[in-house]
Amino acid sequence: MGIFDFLTGEFIDVIHWVDDTRDTMVWRFEREGHEIKYGAKLTVREGQAAVFVHEGLLADVFTPGLYMLETNNMPILTTLNHWDHGFQSPFKSEIYFVNTTRFNDLKWGTKNPIMLRDPEFGPTRIRAYGTYSVRVSDPAKFLSEIVGTDGEFTMDEISYQIRNIIVQEFSRVLASSGIPVLDMAANTADLGKLVATAISGTIAEYGLSIPELYIENISLPPAVEAALDKRTSTGIAGDLGRFTEYSAAEAMTEAARNPGGGGGMGAGLGMGMGMAMANQMQQGPWGARPASQPASPPPPPPVEHVWHIAKDGKTHGPYSKAAMGRMATEGKLTRDSHVWTAGQDGWMLAGDVTELAQLFTVLPPPPPGA
Repeated sequence: MGIFDFLTGEFIDVIHWVDDTRDTMVWRFEREGHEIKYGAKLTVREGQAAVFVHEGLLADVFTPGLYMLETNNMPILTTLNHWDHGFQSPFKSEIYFVNTTRFNDLKWGTKNPIMLRDPEFGPTRIRAYGTYSVRVSDPAKFLSEIVGTDGEFTMDEISYQIRNIIVQEFSRVLASSGIPVLDMAANTADLGKLVATAISGTIAEYGLSIPELYIENISLPPAVEAALDKRTSTGIAGDLGRFTEYSAAEAMTEAARNPGGGGGMGAGLGMGMGMAMANQMQQGPWGARPASQPASPPPPPPVEHVWHIAKDGKTHGPYSKAAMGRMATEGKLTRDSHVWTAGQDGWMLAGDVTELAQLFTVLPPPPPGA
């Protein structure tokens, strides 16, 4: 080997990176102490960017293409080194290849329940999870803000921070959206877009972007879901009477499946429920009576009067009948007191009102010796 070949071997004249992993975001081109030959070929493939760092300072950024490293396509590096146009000596710089393709199917989820005020259920806690994709939108900023001097930076090193940002913005957007919990499943696509838009500013400061964000599931606590299921079952069954009949039928079916369980008690219970069901079935399916036996409506509840008392030119009240009884016992209400209630034609003496006259007849007689 001649001296010229030896010196040529000390320089790097072909620079490229072929990524054979699925999670590498940044890879530093290892020079192994060799200098880069002036006029070397730099190959930047689709989905990559090459960033030159010279003496700790960010220099030129190369997008996909084939480059001949000369002063005319390395303006920043040329300025930093004060190169003349014809300068052709080797130089030393760190070269970082940045993966600018999308990293897909990344997971996010709420570690703790999110508190929000639902218009139907009131204060509620919910959990949510989904997937997102991320890509490097500004290789130079990503290198300076996140990677630093790491020779091989992977997606795992930043995914936890991105998840925290997503959950924070998701909590804020969800709490301020005013969407009822029962309607969130129909609005997951819109919520995902709102969250992606909300975090775009923060993520952009890292040199990243979130092309897609999906909400796969929004769930309530188990106790709330159980109560909701019971409410749904009641709604499907109809009114309370039909729900009771439905529950009784289910219990009889379960008792028939387990004839030995509970001994004679289970059989007696089944017979009793069967007779009750038969009686109801005679009245019609699911409690509906035949047309020949119309169901009589229950009597309306009695209307309780409230009373007003006129005393010293002023009206006091209203008082319930129980309160009037206590006042009669204490002597604050007498037969000569003027009283009035709704529907009464003017003021009347309490002793002349049939409903109140009995309050004075149940008074105890005077004590002995009085």
